[in-house]
Amino acid sequence: MRAGNTIESFHAAVELGVDMIEFDVLRLRDGRLVLAHDHLDAERGRPLTLAEGLEAFTRPPLDRVELDCDLKLPGGEDRLAAALRAHGLVGRATVSTMERSSLGRLREIEPELRLGWTYPKVTRDWNSKRWARPAVAAALLLMRRRLPGLARRMLPELRVEALWVYWPLVTRRLIEAAEHAGVEVMAWTVDDPRRMRDLRELGVHGICTNDPRLFKTLE
Repeated sequence: MRAGNTIESFHAAVELGVDMIEFDVLRLRDGRLVLAHDHLDAERGRPLTLAEGLEAFTRPPLDRVELDCDLKLPGGEDRLAAALRAHGLVGRATVSTMERSSLGRLREIEPELRLGWTYPKVTRDWNSKRWARPAVAAALLLMRRRLPGLARRMLPELRVEALWVYWPLVTRRLIEAAEHAGVEVMAWTVDDPRRMRDLRELGVHGICTNDPRLFKTLE
């Protein structure tokens, strides 16, 4: 697999027939917007600037797919919306984020832009820490039970078109709650074919994966 947040990885995904490409948008400490998951990721090399990344989606073969900009931190909403407008991508783009304040700001400045609420709000992969796994499992179970009710209350208020959900939290009740609000459910991040099949049977509207080659196993 190619490294994410690169034009090479975007091209590879398109060759595999994906409908949408999701990439991370990070505001650096100096204010620049780049394609990187976090500051450590950005420091490992020279990340694409937001302008470079968006420009790639105006040219073949990336001009035939939709894009999701996963906004990692608040504060760059105006510049992100302006960049999407400048590249003529508002109609093909979604901006997803864990930050409710960012969703409100984006809806205010660019009403035509599709928005996605990412849940839950996390800053690190706690599953990578062995000592934290029992607590993480318990927290996920509680969130799984409560999320359908939370979605029913919050989605109309947030006025989003998509709910991006960590895959263990996806249930049929959640999908029904989202559909009641006219919102699609996108499951992230799924790198196992069996889980992909299970989620498809539940009725998710989209699946985010690090390895789009896995979609071939679902055909």
